[in-house]
Amino acid sequence: MTTVLLGGAVALIFFYAPVDQDGLNQKIFYFHVPIALTSYACFGWGALKAFQHLWKRTPGADLESYVAIHQGVIFGAMTLVTGSIWAKVRWGVWWVWGDEQLVLFLVLFLFYCAYFMLRFSVDPGPQRANLCAVYALFGVVLIPISFLAIRLANSYIHPTVFTSNGPQMATSQLATFCVAWAAMLSLAYFLYRFELAGKRLDADLKELRELLA
Repeated sequence: MTTVLLGGAVALIFFYAPVDQDGLNQKIFYFHVPIALTSYACFGWGALKAFQHLWKRTPGADLESYVAIHQGVIFGAMTLVTGSIWAKVRWGVWWVWGDEQLVLFLVLFLFYCAYFMLRFSVDPGPQRANLCAVYALFGVVLIPISFLAIRLANSYIHPTVFTSNGPQMATSQLATFCVAWAAMLSLAYFLYRFELAGKRLDADLKELRELLA
């Protein structure tokens, strides 16, 4: 399914969606925005799993939260890269430090990067799991702030295409965007499940080696 969605998204982006005044550079919109929204979704999922760990002590929730945040950081890095390329070609700048939208997303990204510094500075066990869960829940507060900054700002860096009057895009553009976002969510889910399976297998092998030692 992920392969089909990715292939379909690429085909729609380059052969179906119209080219506007930005030229081919505008095509990066269909990568940049879905990737950014997917990073938000990963961070949100990580926070949900952190909450389940603290509230219900759900087995494996700590590991699931860690993997989700890891995927969120990966997609967050891709957001920054694609956004910088878009800005450089369109507006002639890689970054605008005075723009709150950009800075807030960078703060969100760096906050979750610091999550790994916390995690690997504490020995494995309940204490590490609890600290990481609390940290992940604090971080989720930055997600709506970052998103709303883009929605409420009037700068040219992030033109608003979704308004109270509906999407400010042609039908072909909206369809392409939806497929591209579905493709990125599917890719994130696939990577999440793949990494989670690997982490669980590694834990099982470690436990087996300890039993055989």
